[in-house]
Amino acid sequence: MASIRRSQHIAAQADDVWALVGDAGRLAEWFPGLSDVTVEGTIRTVTLGSGIPLTEEIVTCDPISRRFAYSITGGLLRHHRGTIDVFDLGDGTTLVSYATDAEPDVMALVIGGAAGAGLRNVKALLEHDSTSGATQLIEGNT
Repeated sequence: MASIRRSQHIAAQADDVWALVGDAGRLAEWFPGLSDVTVEGTIRTVTLGSGIPLTEEIVTCDPISRRFAYSITGGLLRHHRGTIDVFDLGDGTTLVSYATDAEPDVMALVIGGAAGAGLRNVKALLEHDSTSGATQLIEGNT
């Protein structure tokens, strides 16, 4: 099993970052390559831009520790666990960490790459370009 961790420093309050990344239904707003997300109880279904649905089980959604964890349950993966942690740095900024454990190993690279792009999207969405008010999201394939 392979593990990959991506992190991003964001000039935004931890509560604001958590409101975006801790909301299971908002994943398509920042994670590249998704066309739709639905949540029913602890089951989240994400639809890739190619139309392929992936079923995920939400394992943890803890607003106190600001931790969100999920597992992809099926498809090409024998095992998967994704964990997002939001850390308040105490100075009005936040560190977000996205860890992926996956088997087969190559899937950790694929998901980890998309997670890195997703965290850059979170940064763009929450920091906003102060001169134009525009944000540019990074698209990628998952």
